[in-house]
Amino acid sequence: MFPDFEVLLVALTLVTAVTVVWAQVQRRRRQKAGEPATRENWWVDLCRSLFPVILVVLVIRSFIVEPFRIPSGSMIPTLLAGDFILVNKFSYDVRLPVLNSTLIPTGEPERGDLAVFKYPEDPGQDFIKRIVGLPGDNVVYDNGTLYINGERVEQTELGPYDQPQAPRAYVIEEHLGGREYRTLRHPRGTWCTDYAAPPDGYTVPENHYFAMGDNRDRSSDSRCWGPVSEDLLVGRAFLIWMSWDTHENRVNWSRIGDVLN
Repeated sequence: MFPDFEVLLVALTLVTAVTVVWAQVQRRRRQKAGEPATRENWWVDLCRSLFPVILVVLVIRSFIVEPFRIPSGSMIPTLLAGDFILVNKFSYDVRLPVLNSTLIPTGEPERGDLAVFKYPEDPGQDFIKRIVGLPGDNVVYDNGTLYINGERVEQTELGPYDQPQAPRAYVIEEHLGGREYRTLRHPRGTWCTDYAAPPDGYTVPENHYFAMGDNRDRSSDSRCWGPVSEDLLVGRAFLIWMSWDTHENRVNWSRIGDVLN
């Protein structure tokens, strides 16, 4: 199986760094021994050229911002399949690449955040969902309505969704955590509510978060496979930097530059 890109990037950084250091040590040894200078081989030249580039990419991707592509429609209407987003990597602690251990604590998810995280059932996959429940919250999802700690989340119906990505759906504006965002409902209802079934719902454990897709009736999320552990968090999505319309097979210029709420 092809290695995880982060692992590959760290490995390339280490290999090129070790090669450059080894070549520098050998050069100094020859100088002290009075040996004539020799031309470095192609591998050393390549590593010397690539090392700073790979290091910069590793630092930016691991600690500052990382691009992701949206592969499915589980976040419609906020995100469409074919959107390319940027994720703030220091929103939920600065973490060491590969090891994923916290290096600098910088913050925690808030209700309403668009969070990217490692899929709990397969950490090799990255998921994006909206955080609706914090540690200790009781979450109930009943007939299209979300309840947090017994309080109904405010909703406003906006009418049919008139785009081909989700025919026959209708749009609901939701107000949560000081944010306003749009979700979709479908006539046939939701796939799964195992972890938020009424009347008792689900109480989110300590150091975990309850995440749901905005395309509420067509999303595999915490209602199906449970909460997300804080050590699986990757970052908070904040911008669409590119969008490809999968229906028209063209760039969707109108979405480029959209700030995500």
